Amino acid sequence: MKMGITLEQAETAVKAAKQKAQELGLKMNIAVVDAGANLTAFARMDGAWLGSLDISIRKAKTARFFDMPTGELGKLSQPGGPLFNIEHSNNGLITFPGGIPILSGGEVIGAIGVSGSTVEDDHTVAQAGIDAVA
Repeated sequence: MKMGITLEQAETAVKAAKQKAQELGLKMNIAVVDAGANLTAFARMDGAWLGSLDISIRKAKTARFFDMPTGELGKLSQPGGPLFNIEHSNNGLITFPGGIPILSGGEVIGAIGVSGSTVEDDHTVAQAGIDAVA
């Protein structure tokens, strides 16, 4: 049976992502979901955009639903692409960078989603969370 992310691992990812955001002078919402796409850990940094709260959770869920970074899904969902309009499925997906699956032993155990700045910054902060758990 597949082992999901532990609360301790999820909290470690959030802490590392928060630290990276602080280094970059950013205010972010950071969400980690387990293998079942259930919210496991979350942080809204002081002053982070309220609208990004939902986006961060949706990025994490999207990365888990399709086991790929949200930016990669975005490339496939452009007009004329094989997954055009996929963002309208599953009660709404986010198909721009900032959501990344979390792997352990080659299996997806959860995902992180970050929102609150440019998509490049969101991805960088999410990757810091991934790196801390890897």
